[in-house]
Amino acid sequence: MNLYEDLKWRGLLYQQTDEELNEKLNQEKLTFYLGADPTADSLHIGHLLAYLVARRLEDYGHKPILVIGGGTGLIGDPSFKSQERKLLTIEESLKNAQGIAKQAKHILPNALIVNNYDWLSSLNAIEFLRDIGKHFNVAYMMSKDSVKSRIESGISFTEFSYQIIQAWDYEYLYKNHNCVLQIGGQDQWGNITAGMELIRKIHSIEAKVYGLTFPLVTKADGTKFGKTESGAVWLDKNKTSVYEFYQYWINTADQDVINRLKQFTFLEKFEIEDIEKSLLEQPEQRLAQKKLAEEITRLVHGENELKKAIKVTNALFSGDVSDLDIDEIEMGFANLDSVDVNDEINIVDAIIELKLASSKRQARELITSNAITINGEKISDPLFMILKTAALFKKYTILRKGKKKYGVIRFL
Repeated sequence: MNLYEDLKWRGLLYQQTDEELNEKLNQEKLTFYLGADPTADSLHIGHLLAYLVARRLEDYGHKPILVIGGGTGLIGDPSFKSQERKLLTIEESLKNAQGIAKQAKHILPNALIVNNYDWLSSLNAIEFLRDIGKHFNVAYMMSKDSVKSRIESGISFTEFSYQIIQAWDYEYLYKNHNCVLQIGGQDQWGNITAGMELIRKIHSIEAKVYGLTFPLVTKADGTKFGKTESGAVWLDKNKTSVYEFYQYWINTADQDVINRLKQFTFLEKFEIEDIEKSLLEQPEQRLAQKKLAEEITRLVHGENELKKAIKVTNALFSGDVSDLDIDEIEMGFANLDSVDVNDEINIVDAIIELKLASSKRQARELITSNAITINGEKISDPLFMILKTAALFKKYTILRKGKKKYGVIRFL
């Protein structure tokens, strides 16, 4: 398959501004860009698809530019948001931009990474209104779906002007880097076409620039992709541990997993079709989910972190945590119920404090029925004392109730 056919097969084409782009993608080497506003100091997996689409274009020889929105991030994109974003300070925006650039470089190692604060910060109000604003018709701006959806609930001039500012990004990159294609999620269509219009008005109606969008990712059950009970799934392992990241993909529903393999991995068509066959014939083995989790965790965090996540997963499944090193313990148990202890604690009290039982009587019943293990060993004595000297690395003791419920004693 050529690039266009591959994108279409993977469900990564939503809109394009010109049919001519199909041949351009397959026959020429284009400079293209995608943007990321630094609303946080890390990307989450809701952002990841854009970078993987860019990586696919890069692999076919196209040249990516990643624009970190240090300037536009100070304004706030209103696209399909129900209310105004919280405005960032300059310091917050630039700090967040550094974190995002580091992650993006890992996924797009050959991309030119620029920060639009570098050129937007030099723009004064008079220049903005005379040299850029004069090219935008207010009725045209209000017709954009991203703005229209906010008119009734209210939109400030700050956010209303966002599409003008982002349009100037495209014009700046066209003029200075010969960038002729902008890509983004389907919610960016209005901003992309605004940039194309500005380029044609400033340079020439014949200026050949293009836009391409891909669908926003949703789950088959209608719930939001990339969210868990504890919040977003971040690419920064200090915000979402590698184990949690791996587990998110392992828990992908059967009805979603093949689409995720197409969208988020670089597996070939025949490989994904073989996996789909195994899913239909042996769904209980969850081979598709395991492959998905392995591919994406390796891509984002690397082979060594993937091995740790798999090791923690296997240890939690078996209950044998004694072979885990301290980093692996902290990776796997960081967000579990825990209690801090100085030197020792009775097992019954520990079970109560970790909410593994609602009463001391229930705790004793769990112990005497061999339902409690400590660091992988069954404990049947209700008088058993959990000691710091016996803790893993003199710091952690892992309690397990049954097969799935865990708690952590953390010694100070």
